[in-house]
Amino acid sequence: MTNKNFNNGEIFFDYSDNWFLEDPDTKNNPDCIATLSKNENNLINVVTFETEASLKEFKPLMEDMLKEDGALIISSNIIEINDKSAIKLHANMTLPEINFNIRTFVFIEDFQIYIFELRTADDSETAVEDINNIAESFKIL
Repeated sequence: MTNKNFNNGEIFFDYSDNWFLEDPDTKNNPDCIATLSKNENNLINVVTFETEASLKEFKPLMEDMLKEDGALIISSNIIEINDKSAIKLHANMTLPEINFNIRTFVFIEDFQIYIFELRTADDSETAVEDINNIAESFKIL
């Protein structure tokens, strides 16, 4: 497989060519700047907005929001990736119609937050590798 890249003049990241770049869902999420899909089981949304929170402050807020929606936090850590600090989170959510995993990377730079969130019903090793590779290639332009 080869890589494609996303570049909107503000951020850049590579993604595997088995993902399809869709129009971002700005109607339901005005902060969404990119949406990637791979079959009906995998969706990645990239969201950015201003924040005054640090990663350390944002981490429990994000965890609490997910828990309030019924998610089970499997792991949540602040890590170093590609010379940047990031929150790396894995959660599981069960809804009446579907069970899915959430794999998220959150970066904060210059009061701007960047969230890369994979929602996957199959949680395949390939989908997890793909979101990891996207996070590793992320650059602010």
